[in-house]
Amino acid sequence: MAAELLSKIEQLILPILSGYGLELADLELKGEGRGQILRIFIDKPGGVTLDDCAEVSREVGALFEVEDPIAAAYTLEVSSPGLDRPLKKARDFERHTGQLVKIKTTALVDPDGRGHSRKTFVGELLGLEGDRVRLRQTDRRGGEVLIALADIAKANLEIDF
Repeated sequence: MAAELLSKIEQLILPILSGYGLELADLELKGEGRGQILRIFIDKPGGVTLDDCAEVSREVGALFEVEDPIAAAYTLEVSSPGLDRPLKKARDFERHTGQLVKIKTTALVDPDGRGHSRKTFVGELLGLEGDRVRLRQTDRRGGEVLIALADIAKANLEIDF
């Protein structure tokens, strides 16, 4: 049910985002009953401004007054995904090639076959090869690894100061 609702919301808001040259980075509906929060994370090359968030919030709010996709009371939040943005879709991994990322897997894996199974990998994102992420590790182990998208529990950009 929740996945269907999020899909419906996504279909409603995509034309608005497209009209502003924005893309949907993530979408969350958290809480239950009157305490629900709908979070829309938007992005664009060069980053999102406060004005972008305000415009999208106004447009989505007006559309939802008419369409009423969420039966219960909710709070609408529109923001950027942040500097440490999550990477969830294949296109996220493609778009952020060359950047520093941190990947956590669902189970222990040994992607380089050196006998050091672990769940956390940090390195430069080298892109996708089919359904696997290529990563040049920046830890003491070094080397490149391939991690299946299906094995990734969480992935984020790392802030490199």
